[in-house]
Amino acid sequence: MAKRDYYEVLGVQKDASKDDIKKAYRKLAIQYHPDKNPGNKAAEEKFKEASEAYEVLSDDQKRPAYDQFGHAGVEGMGGGQDFSQAFRGFEDIFGGDLGGIFETFFGGHRGSGGGQRNSVRQGANLRYDIEIPFKDAVFGSKVEIQYSRNESCPTCKGSGAAGGTGKKVCPTCQGSGQVRHSQGFFSVASTCHSCGGEGYIIEHPCKDCGGSGAQKKRQKIMVTIPPGVEDGRRVVIRQQGDVGPNGGPAGDLYVFIRVKPHEYFERQGEDLYCAVPISVTQASLGADIQVPTLDGKTIKVKIPPGIQNGKLLRIRDEGVPSGGRRGCLYIKVIVQIPAKLSKRGRELMEELSKVEGEVDTPKPIPLSELAQ
Repeated sequence: MAKRDYYEVLGVQKDASKDDIKKAYRKLAIQYHPDKNPGNKAAEEKFKEASEAYEVLSDDQKRPAYDQFGHAGVEGMGGGQDFSQAFRGFEDIFGGDLGGIFETFFGGHRGSGGGQRNSVRQGANLRYDIEIPFKDAVFGSKVEIQYSRNESCPTCKGSGAAGGTGKKVCPTCQGSGQVRHSQGFFSVASTCHSCGGEGYIIEHPCKDCGGSGAQKKRQKIMVTIPPGVEDGRRVVIRQQGDVGPNGGPAGDLYVFIRVKPHEYFERQGEDLYCAVPISVTQASLGADIQVPTLDGKTIKVKIPPGIQNGKLLRIRDEGVPSGGRRGCLYIKVIVQIPAKLSKRGRELMEELSKVEGEVDTPKPIPLSELAQ
């Protein structure tokens, strides 16, 4: 099914400010949060959809790409902000009003005995490092990776309990997830040691997962490397991390990219650089030479007469793709002096020296000219 427009998901206009986008997402997050709608798959999907929309529209790099190219512009885009939870943390979205959040989600304030019973949490994020060829980083590619992640146990369907037994309210904390101890005039709450703060215990754990509700499994996925990705950037694959406890959503997979150096090309921003050798006669007389490019074709390059060693020639639209266009290819001309001349070649060079009136006492070149 096609994705809905992110602005439509949040119910804001395309020129909405960051504050408007945050307010719209806050309202939807409260309405559809899984803790407020346990077992409601439709609400969970709306919560995920709103979270995905907010992630893109609140990002200064992803939003312009989405505005220009739609969903394709942010597919596999890396370098964004770290959403290790379904949204950017209570302090950001809800302005630090943690008490209000507990009251909204759980119907009571912190410390009211609501506990952590049957809490649904997102699973852990995972990291995977890959090294890709220089050409794949410039033009983009698809890479298959294989890694291990915690998936929901198929035997107990993630409950952790053996078939038909289910879970039991913890007798120590009575399901609150906390126990209280009196210390003088104060009552101090701590996590229940019997249930680990979950509020329930499993009397008959699933034998296949040991009661954890998850099993470690290997999986293969295709990772889309966007064109122009730089060394050290990351690609985020949503919900491909570890599955969350109590049926919570899976975390994300962060793929960090290392780019292999190329034998002949190097990159600076959107431009590519390479060095090409030419002979003394080609430098003196000028020539048309064929130069190979990174994508495998060859292009005709005109060498102007009298070109000097180290001169850069710019070829447009042969660089790194970026935003529907490409950078430039810069060719550094290296004039090669023959290490050994033939007899006839030496005769010709000596004749050229006489014709050009070369002298044995050259005048020094001003340093200002060398810097040009």
